[in-house]
Amino acid sequence: MKKHSLILIVFVTLLSSCNSGGGRVTRTDTPTSGKAIIAVDECFSPILTEEIAVFTNLNVEAEITPVYAGEKEIFDYLFSDSIRLIIAARDITQDERNYISKELKLTPRVQKIATDGIALIVNPANRDTLMTVAALKKIMTGEITQWKDINPAFSSSLNREIQVVFDHPSSSTLRFISDSICKGEKLSERLRALNGNKEVIDYVASTPEAIGVIGVNWISNPNDSTKLSFDKKIRVVSLSRSDEATYDNSYKPYPAYLSTGDYPLVRDVYVILTDLRETLPAGFVHFIAGDSGQRIILKAGLLPATRPTRLINIQSE
Repeated sequence: MKKHSLILIVFVTLLSSCNSGGGRVTRTDTPTSGKAIIAVDECFSPILTEEIAVFTNLNVEAEITPVYAGEKEIFDYLFSDSIRLIIAARDITQDERNYISKELKLTPRVQKIATDGIALIVNPANRDTLMTVAALKKIMTGEITQWKDINPAFSSSLNREIQVVFDHPSSSTLRFISDSICKGEKLSERLRALNGNKEVIDYVASTPEAIGVIGVNWISNPNDSTKLSFDKKIRVVSLSRSDEATYDNSYKPYPAYLSTGDYPLVRDVYVILTDLRETLPAGFVHFIAGDSGQRIILKAGLLPATRPTRLINIQSE
């Protein structure tokens, strides 16, 4: 966090100089040049790393420094006016809009850029990867603690306690599970937060009884143009809204199933901008929402906000 703090101190100084002299704007950046610092939910760091790389390659006079953090931290940066562009897994509320307008004297602009799938990942030793949403809720609230209680057909090697791991103590995926799946019911004290999504993947890959909750862009195979495969170190759970999960009614977080709503764990991704127009942050938002930026989102396994997704009918033999 020391590195992040130093970056923010520098950026606050820059923001102060922007409005010095009785409100006279002295910004020298443009939509395609200058320096900017943005805050990004760590769930989306693979996507934004690629977005920044392509944008700065096209605009060689632009320098964008990302701060990757948990959801609470990036909103703290926004509401303290430390950073004026964040990428988050939720919109701002009306009360938050009012605060930004009245207290910070800024105009918030929000744009949806993608639909994300939250994936459940298990160890390759876990061969049965069908699960109902009802069972998932019971796991998260602690009503189910053993793999055999989900499905008696699980192998004896998994006849042990389930270990649930998230990416971050202030994880947006944990908030989503709490709000959308558990409907505010108390979460199990057995849930464990790690230090980022990479740690979730590594932990699940080495722990047969583990189940990880992770943004789908962390496990998508970027070399698969059909977006029908994932990281081979783990297995991805197929989820069903039905009372009993079968291969016919269970779905993986492919972009097409995010689009149709068949996959249950879906949330939107937003850029939230409080900076001036015609600045570098505004130019970067325009890029992300444009054709090139949306193609990067599709390549990462998410559903772009402004590009169609091809539906493919897959039949198992």
